[in-house]
Amino acid sequence: MDLDTRTCEQARQTRDPRFDGRFFVGVKTTGIFCRPVCPVRQPKPQNVLFFKTAAAATEAGFRPCLRCRPEAAPGTPAWCGTSTSVTRALRLIQEGALDSGSIETLADRLGITSRHLSRLFQTHLGASPIAVAQTRRLQFAKKLIDETSLSMTDIALASGYGSVRRFNDHFRRVYNRPPSSVRDRNRPTPDNLFRIKLPYRKPYCWASMTAFLAKRAIPGVEWVSDGTWHRHIELDGQTGLISVSHSEADQALVCGLSLPSTQSLFTWVERVRNLFDLNADPQEIAATLSRDKVLKKLLAAHPGVRVPGAWDNFELAVRAIVGQQISVTGATTVMGRIAERFGSRINGITLFPSARQLLHAEPEEFPMPQSRARAIIHLAQAVDSGTVNLNRWVDAETLRQSLTAINGIGDWTAGYIAMRVLSDPDAFLHADLVLLKVARQLYGDEHSGALLARSADWRPWRAYAGMHLWQAATQLNG
Repeated sequence: MDLDTRTCEQARQTRDPRFDGRFFVGVKTTGIFCRPVCPVRQPKPQNVLFFKTAAAATEAGFRPCLRCRPEAAPGTPAWCGTSTSVTRALRLIQEGALDSGSIETLADRLGITSRHLSRLFQTHLGASPIAVAQTRRLQFAKKLIDETSLSMTDIALASGYGSVRRFNDHFRRVYNRPPSSVRDRNRPTPDNLFRIKLPYRKPYCWASMTAFLAKRAIPGVEWVSDGTWHRHIELDGQTGLISVSHSEADQALVCGLSLPSTQSLFTWVERVRNLFDLNADPQEIAATLSRDKVLKKLLAAHPGVRVPGAWDNFELAVRAIVGQQISVTGATTVMGRIAERFGSRINGITLFPSARQLLHAEPEEFPMPQSRARAIIHLAQAVDSGTVNLNRWVDAETLRQSLTAINGIGDWTAGYIAMRVLSDPDAFLHADLVLLKVARQLYGDEHSGALLARSADWRPWRAYAGMHLWQAATQLNG
């Protein structure tokens, strides 16, 4: 968001929760920065500065508030609406690109100069790429200190620090105290399940999210029970389990992980955040979509509907191919058979096959039409060779072009993959048969061109409009 001083000051004075995480407040007299909802006594207006991101506040020399915990603010809306290069760079940073790499290497992957990348970050986020990466590491570490019983060594490794010494030095420099001094001594002793709260911006339609995932859960790999999503994962030949439940009281999702190692913990947590679309701002989305009278009713009936991401990008791409011209239930059954036929089995647990495991499969081995089976095999070969890059930082158009170059992958399949893999909020499948059917019932639109033209008014949140229309189709058709 653009930092309008008057708006920020009003939000700070009223502690408006709608602005939590949208900006941060630096207090000149204390050298501390807070969330706009911080419960402490408010400083005078002349003694505060406003920052777009926590990284910008930290880079300006302010320390995070220990009372309101800036690292616990929901979402990262300041990153939304930035340039494509910044968005892609942020996704790479989230994947640890600067934990061991340089800005030059990061910029090369984006096809721009490091100097230009630094300028873009200052313009859009008010901080350098290095500051953003360091703040990301430190905020995650602080969250682990507050919410888990992990040792400081495990926390340092899980947060992307190369050593405990680097972690301690960075923490002291920012907080002016050692990390052990902020830990609650009454925290229970560790067990074999790690838990962390992942805040969101309310409302959150948990029922629609779990219903969506439950219908598409691959048998033996993931499942939804009693309102909780579960999935088996594998790391270095060892299996683990991830579960996600909803805590309305905490305005957060509770992520439980039983993992063989904490070293990739940040990666797993980021996957959960992406899958459950935790960075969305439903109020901003609703402000645009509610201009449409039909969508306004759908938004009122199901506030906080999110666009599910992908846990495993290759698996999602296979799912999109399998789902062509068959029902959701039928595609789920086929995915389970593919996992059983080609997947790994470790300690009695089935894992969906990787691209490498499907490289040399024969079309006849798949429980589906041969043309689609060949498309899956060709996709696996393209992903393994690097011809198709399914990473989240890839440009959407580049991804679509590389996918449609594979025989058997059309525009709808490529668009669906891009929507969920890249979490593109404006992706819209205007030729989807279900969307066309519901558009005909609700709007009278007779063809995809009319629906595409109508969707222009829903930008940049067309993916969310599509989710509401898909949900409406289920209700209209019983």
